[in-house]
Amino acid sequence: MLDQLSNRLQKVMKFLRGEGKITEKNMAEALKMIRMTFLEADVNYRVVKEFEEKIRTKALDQKVLLSLSPAQQVIKIVRDELTSILGQDAQKLEFSSHPPSIFMLVGLQGSGKTTTCGKLAKWILSLRKNPLLVSFDLKRPAAQDQLKMIAQMLELPFYEMTKEQMASPADALQGLLKYAENKGFDPLIVDTAGRLHIDEELMVELRMVKDILKPTELIYVGDSMTGQDAVKSAQLFEEKIGLTSIILTKLDGDARGGAALSIVSVTGKPIKFVGVGEKLDKLEVFHPDRLASRVLGMGDMLSLVEKAEKEADLKEAEDLARKLKKQEFTFEDFKKQLVQMKKMGSLSQVLNHLPQSGPFKGLNKLSIDDKKILHFEAIINSMTMDERENPNIINGSRRSRIARGSGRSVSEVNQLLKQFTEMKKMMKKSHFQKLLSSFPSSH
Repeated sequence: MLDQLSNRLQKVMKFLRGEGKITEKNMAEALKMIRMTFLEADVNYRVVKEFEEKIRTKALDQKVLLSLSPAQQVIKIVRDELTSILGQDAQKLEFSSHPPSIFMLVGLQGSGKTTTCGKLAKWILSLRKNPLLVSFDLKRPAAQDQLKMIAQMLELPFYEMTKEQMASPADALQGLLKYAENKGFDPLIVDTAGRLHIDEELMVELRMVKDILKPTELIYVGDSMTGQDAVKSAQLFEEKIGLTSIILTKLDGDARGGAALSIVSVTGKPIKFVGVGEKLDKLEVFHPDRLASRVLGMGDMLSLVEKAEKEADLKEAEDLARKLKKQEFTFEDFKKQLVQMKKMGSLSQVLNHLPQSGPFKGLNKLSIDDKKILHFEAIINSMTMDERENPNIINGSRRSRIARGSGRSVSEVNQLLKQFTEMKKMMKKSHFQKLLSSFPSSH
């Protein structure tokens, strides 16, 4: 996530730590490095200029210069200002006090708007609500097909509009509202027309939809990969129809960071969610402070803990702790842990949440093959239950059978068996058992 921007800013932080004392000269050098980093990341020039001026003023304050750790103070100032331009605090999605709440999503074609409708619906399901998906595009009635397919994948209701209904758009929208109210759907998530470029015809259509539906949230969906283009189009949407919030897509890709660092300052609207993958569960609440910390290499342990709590099976975790204490850990237990890890995303994504200093330094740069987890799982699946419970019985012929059944080589089967044996040896050591004593047992 924003790797290029993050790597460059971490070099600036390293430079400041190395300087120890802060002077006008080394501060000017650090600010020059930050300026070039931001401009190369396609951050809006006005945002860069304001950011630089705030850092300079605060960093050269006498209280900072005379503090015991001026470099650390300046790094904190940079983090705080970075958090500020990203939006300061996480903003909640607004729901109407008179259901149904209506979320109208707008944006250019190709921004990921339709997929984001599905992702938002999936996220809303966790709130125990009953969303209804609908697509409204006067120029391309067939645009419904993609959202209809997404609704089917999520097993959610979809309101399909006929060509006859589209011929009277105002009546069609009024009919949609009555249907949602009568059936008790809440919220109503509306995908709207997208174009390659903003034109007045599109704006007229969107204003009509807005005037009739009176959305609780009018959300701009922007592709973070397009940098300032996303910021400019968001600004135009804000000027022409008015926005309430923003969702940035593809933040897990090779985004330079310009959109994320500019869009809040330029539009005055908060980023409420970010898309971090193609799957429909890859939508996350946006926390400005956490992203600022991650970009500066300070990690994001809170998001990692939340992800673990969301995906972990607490009963299984408790059973595992008990088995580890008694040294009864088996391949079946190992397989369960692999499944839990997969739910949290790739190993590289998990490592990117850790601070890039202290014991975690350099972990995010490790070349990790996430396919290994799938290979290990396939090998374990190819074992009989007796073999999983007692790996000592796995002789040469059994290894060959396991390799054939899993589609992996005998050497990979041997590698897994060796690593499992080493892991069990480690578990017998006193310091590991002492650590486990802090875990609760089943009863």
